[in-house]
Amino acid sequence: MFAEQLINGLTLGSTYALIALGYTMVYGILELINFAHSEIYMTGAFIGLIMTTVYKMPFSIAIIVAMAGSCLLGIAIEKVAYKPLRNSTRIAPLISAIGVSIFLQNVALIIAGPQVRAFPVNFKSTSIRLGQSVQISTLQLLILIVSLILMVGLHFLIHKTKLGQAMRATAQDREAAQLMGIKIDRVISFTFAIGSALGGAAGVLVGVYFNSVEPTMGFFPGLKGFVAAVLGGIGNIPGAMLGGLILGIAEVFGAVYMSRYKDAIAFAVLIVILLVKPTGLLGRKLQEKV
Repeated sequence: MFAEQLINGLTLGSTYALIALGYTMVYGILELINFAHSEIYMTGAFIGLIMTTVYKMPFSIAIIVAMAGSCLLGIAIEKVAYKPLRNSTRIAPLISAIGVSIFLQNVALIIAGPQVRAFPVNFKSTSIRLGQSVQISTLQLLILIVSLILMVGLHFLIHKTKLGQAMRATAQDREAAQLMGIKIDRVISFTFAIGSALGGAAGVLVGVYFNSVEPTMGFFPGLKGFVAAVLGGIGNIPGAMLGGLILGIAEVFGAVYMSRYKDAIAFAVLIVILLVKPTGLLGRKLQEKV
């Protein structure tokens, strides 16, 4: 029982981690909370749904197309809603982010309607026995493998490529990075692109896992992804991964004993950890520049 619930928690937590990465990457570069990220997650789920139902694409191709579509949407949002406000007061881009979130959600409601759609899985999910009493479905295994590949790929990109080096330099000191010849606008657009692609992938995985897609599906997962990012230390990529996994495990185990309050568990965990460590699990206190 414990081991199976742990697997369920890791499966759910891996999707929260993918969502949290989008929040934490954008915050690390711009110190902006991209509240439209939850609707990018929803858009990715719908793109995956269309690819599998209308165009009969296999799941592996559908998730790539969904990531590409989410990537383009993220870049467009950054260019239209955030870039013009980059030098304004900090509250302006935050309000813009909320506005974009509401706009995208209503566009989805107009186009798709409020009804919930089933996400067909074009492969048969079977159970794999681990030991005598533990089982994991092939669908859960698929979600864990895809999430792990994406997170490892992101780690490689950030730490082993020139573009990742430019992203880390921009996050550390944007003005100094610009003086060193780094093209800040390109780095910011790329950050939005990667974070949005991960959010789109999470939308497809959650749509398949719960077999449902609808226009408001991004609200709670997006909120919990943000909680996971804060839990791990906002702006810290390993922290976002860790925060997502912890949140998923806590929610699953909490649902076993308090199913009525499972959505409140995410915030209870956040409050408890922030009382002990206000910067998050892996966050570090930064000195203000004067």
